[in-house]
Amino acid sequence: MKRSTINLSLALLFAATTLFGQSAGAPSSQTAQNSAPDETQSKARMLAVNASLNKNRELPMRPFSRVAFGGGISLMGVNLQAATNVNRYLNLRGTGNVFNYTVNNISTNGFNVGGKVQFATAGASLDYYPFPSHGLRLSPGFMFYNQNEITASGVVAGGTKVTLNDQDYLSEASAPLSVNANLGLNTRKQAFTATMGWGNMIPRKGGHWSFPFELGGAFTGVPTLNMGLTGFACPTSNDSTCLSPYVDMSTNAMAQANLNAQIAKYKSDLNPLQVYPILSFGVSYAFR
Repeated sequence: MKRSTINLSLALLFAATTLFGQSAGAPSSQTAQNSAPDETQSKARMLAVNASLNKNRELPMRPFSRVAFGGGISLMGVNLQAATNVNRYLNLRGTGNVFNYTVNNISTNGFNVGGKVQFATAGASLDYYPFPSHGLRLSPGFMFYNQNEITASGVVAGGTKVTLNDQDYLSEASAPLSVNANLGLNTRKQAFTATMGWGNMIPRKGGHWSFPFELGGAFTGVPTLNMGLTGFACPTSNDSTCLSPYVDMSTNAMAQANLNAQIAKYKSDLNPLQVYPILSFGVSYAFR
């Protein structure tokens, strides 16, 4: 009897120990199972943070290790650009513009007019980015080639009046008056430029595409103006009556004096235009 009691006690003690071990082990297993998703989520968050940091991080660049080419439009025509990096804050950029347009035989108010717009420039700029990760820049530069000019010519139909220095002239029908003019936007063939803009042609974060915008001016000086007269005309009054016989406008002293006085008035009007505006925008692609 006593032996049976001892065996029963040992059996109950073993069962209690086994149940306690199972109940103690169950939370550990559950904790392990719950910790796995937490570790996965933590790693995912760390990867996302690292990706964001890498995206916004500037990439180290050796001087002149990248080059970019771009194109667009400007007030001087089709705009072409090329750039390379100097250091973190500076790019060296070359620019060129070209535009040609010809108009012939436009008739208006007794005038038959034709003309040509011819723009061609080339220059270089040093682009300074005070905040390299952003696109704002300041760009001093130099225009070393400038052939911007506008030429025009017109024939004044017979019986049509023109005014030179407040004097009216009546064009002759058989040898009508002709006018030739040239407006040069290049008094200084080489000129300093100063611009500001937005958009880095060589992105500091390793991208390829950019969309640069630029605004400023070129200090080209007062535009030049030349005019010439050929053909025959007579000085006239308000009722279109010739006050003297028809004269050769290219050689008549009074006609040339009136022409020069009229040119002087035009030049006075052009005096404020000593800075040619620069405005351009386009797209560029950077190569490694």
